[in-house]
Amino acid sequence: MEAGRIARRAGVVGVLAAAGLLFATSALTSGGTDLRSESADLGSVVAQRSRENAERADRVAVLRAQVDTLSRDAATPGAGTTGAGGTDPLSDPALGTASGALAVRGPGVTVVLDDAPATERPAGASPDDLVVHQQDVEGVVNALWNGGAEAMAVMDQRIVSTSAVRCVGSVLVLQGRTYSPPYRITAVGDVSRLRAALEGSAQISVYREYVAAYGLGYQVSTGADLRLPAFDGTTRLSHARAGVA
Repeated sequence: MEAGRIARRAGVVGVLAAAGLLFATSALTSGGTDLRSESADLGSVVAQRSRENAERADRVAVLRAQVDTLSRDAATPGAGTTGAGGTDPLSDPALGTASGALAVRGPGVTVVLDDAPATERPAGASPDDLVVHQQDVEGVVNALWNGGAEAMAVMDQRIVSTSAVRCVGSVLVLQGRTYSPPYRITAVGDVSRLRAALEGSAQISVYREYVAAYGLGYQVSTGADLRLPAFDGTTRLSHARAGVA
C-alpha cells in the first residue's frame, strides 16, 4: 500500500513538472503575446504597419521642413551645390522635381480607377473581374511616365524612383500606407501627350474592356493647375543586389 501511494505521488509530481515545462515553453515562444491572437493575420499586420508608418511620416515631414529651412538659411546665394560638391535638389527646380524633393504644380491629368458597383454580379464574371488590380494601377502609372509626365502622385503620395505599388487583398499598399478604391493617379505635364499615352496603352485598353463589360470605374480629367506634394518618405534602399553582366 505504501509503495502504491509513493508511486501515485511520484506520478502527480511528474505531471506537474511536465505542465510547468509546457507553460514555460509557451511563454518563451509567444514573447508575452497571445499565440492564437487574430491580430497575427495579414490584414491586421498591414493595418498596424500602416498606422505606424503614417505616424513616422508625420514626424519625417516635420523634420524635413526643419532641414529645408536650415538648408536654405545656410546656402550661399547662387551656389546651387551642397557641401559635398553635388547639386542641391532644393536649389535646383529641375532636379527637385525629378527627385520629388519639391512640390510641383501645373497642368496635367488625373485618372481615377474604381471597383465595379456592389450590385448583382454580371453573368460570367468572377470576383476578380470586378476589382481594380495592382497591374491596372501600374499600367496607368507607366503610361503617364511614357507620356512625359514631369511628376506624379498616387492618392496623396508623390511617386519617386524607389516607389512600388502593391496590392494586399482588396487594398493598395504604397510606401507603407494602405488605400481603398477609388484610386487616383495624378500627373503634371503636357496634357495632350499624357492623354495620348493613356489612349495608346495596350494594358489600359484591356482594362477598359472590363470597364465596358463589368462596370469598373475609369475616369480621365484634366486640370490647368494641379498640385502634387513633395515626397515625404525615405529614399534609402533597404535591399539591393548587383546585376549579372
